This record gives sequence, structure tokens and C-alpha cells, in this order.
Amino acid sequence: MTPKELGFYMPAEWARHEATWLTYPKNPDSWPGKIETIYPSYHLFVKTLAECEHVHINVDDEAMLHHVKVELEKIGANTANINLHIIPSNDAWCRDHGPAFLLNRNDKNKRAIVNWNHNAWGGKYPYELDTEVPRRIHELMPDVRLFEPGIVMEGGSIDVNGCGDLLTTTSCLLNPNRNPHLNQDQIESYLRDYYGVDNIIWLGEGIVGDDTDGHVDDLSRFVAEDTIVTVVEENMWDENYEPLQQNLKMLKRCRLANGKQPTIVELPMPDLVFYDNQRLPASYANFYIANDKVIFPTYRCLTDNEAAYILEACFPDREIIGIDSTDIIWGLGSFHCLSQQMPC
Repeated sequence: MTPKELGFYMPAEWARHEATWLTYPKNPDSWPGKIETIYPSYHLFVKTLAECEHVHINVDDEAMLHHVKVELEKIGANTANINLHIIPSNDAWCRDHGPAFLLNRNDKNKRAIVNWNHNAWGGKYPYELDTEVPRRIHELMPDVRLFEPGIVMEGGSIDVNGCGDLLTTTSCLLNPNRNPHLNQDQIESYLRDYYGVDNIIWLGEGIVGDDTDGHVDDLSRFVAEDTIVTVVEENMWDENYEPLQQNLKMLKRCRLANGKQPTIVELPMPDLVFYDNQRLPASYANFYIANDKVIFPTYRCLTDNEAAYILEACFPDREIIGIDSTDIIWGLGSFHCLSQQMPC
């Protein structure tokens, strides 16, 4: 039987977390020439998370474990809420190589992990260690059921509202570098069966600079059961203008599983972020919804404040915290890409 048939589903990110899982960044090839600059923001992210929930961090070995512990103690992080695990990895993007955690609608004591295959966004980078991370995490919680669909899927490629709806993009999930043997209907069947959803909302292209082929967590996110925020580019001459307008039109035409039209909230794009003559995929949609907080990336521009006000209106019961992601985004991802929630 599939997870859905057994009553399992993926809750919305705003549902209460038992913890957040992270994988410590250490790969200099992901931040060429400036990996050391990311740690102040990354450590602040961990510290902020640990103020409101447990944090689990995968590290490569004992030496890295000791180093991370010392660095977090230096900035006054609540280390009582932080657990370090020796689970080696290729890279830091736990949203994509980490497990998807499911709850059971019929039994709150039942939980499950989905171990999707991971191929580093279509074979772009090494991934032999990353693909083992979900199984290694499962070894720490053997009472949790393990499902292995056998196809490639990344956490950043989908977003759910916990009520039967899932957001994704054709540019990513239908890309032949993921599952060339599957058509759209077959991929939808996997999404329904393993995330416990009923309704798939398809968007189109991603933003410029995104090496994931268009992850939805840089574009559009559920912020409530019936509300979606989506990024828009105001400059009509910008490369992102037209694809984001097309995504906006798709959202305005879509319907939720309950037949209703969702409320659409527009979120601005930040100013252009370039490094080493490369445009980076800076987006305010890559926020992470923690217990009692929403942590969003900032980029040292005026629209940071506008994004904060919009997110405050979307999450009146949570503190909105901006953390500088100008250096982190050189790795082509931000706080949502780095994290994976474990609901309770």
C-alpha cells in the first residue's frame, strides 16, 4: 500500500515542528572563493532556529562536530536544542537530499520518512553521499516507517498546504534529467501517493540563475491553506519578468482541492545580485517557516523591508526575521534550501 493509502501525508511547513534538520556547509566548490563569508549568516540561522525548536545538524566527522559546536557556542546559540550527527554529505542542501517527513491522519503516533532518489539536480554535481542521508537519518529513528519510491525528487521542487494541495513546476519535474521514463500523469501519481495530496498545481519556469531547473521554493509558497505568495518582477525588461508573470497567471487560474480559488499575494523580487559576473537566484520566496518564526533571506536592498511587511501580514502569529543571504546565495540557494522540517 502507498503512504497515502495508509493515511500518511506531508503537513504544511507552518504545522508544529519537532525539529529542523540541516547539513553543515563545507564544500568550497559550492561557494567558490568565498565559503568563509557564509558562516556568520549560517550560524545566525542556526541560532535563531534553536530559540524555538530543536535543530539536528549533519556533519562529516568528529573534527567537524567539534568545530561546529565551538562556533555555535561562540555566538551564544542554545546548544541544548542542537544535536550534531555524523552523517557525511557532499553538500549542504538538506531540503533536497534530506528525507521528507510524513505524519498519519489516523494515528498521531505514526510517522514516516520518504527516501526519494537524489541525483544532484540532474547530475550536475557529486551526490554519492547525499543520496544516503535519508537512510542514515532513518537509522536514528527505527520506529519511523521508511518508504522508497525509487524515483528522483527534491524537497525544494514541491510545496504543500497540508490540505491536499501541492505546488510544483514543469521546468523541474518534467525535465528529462530527473525521471525521463515518467510522463506527467505518472509523476502526479507519485506526488499523490507519497506526499498524500489530491491536487497538483503546476507552474512553469524558474528564475534566472537557479541551477535546480526551476524549484518552486524560489517562486511560490503556501502561507496558509488557501493563500499562496508568489514572486513578481516589476521591471518588464528583466529576464525574470515574463516567466514570473506567466506563473502569476497560472496561479490566478488554478483551483484548490476544495474547488476554491486561492488568495494570491505578490512578493517583490530583490535587486539584482551578481558575483563573479554571474547572476544569482536571489528570491524572498526562499523563506523558512519555523515554530514561532519566519526566517527570510535579505539582500542589502530597499525591497528587504517591503518583503518583511508582506510576510508579516501573511504570518501575524510569527516573528519575521531577515538574515543577510547575499553571500549564501552565491551557493545558488538560501535558508529554505538549507533546511528540512520534521513535524510532530
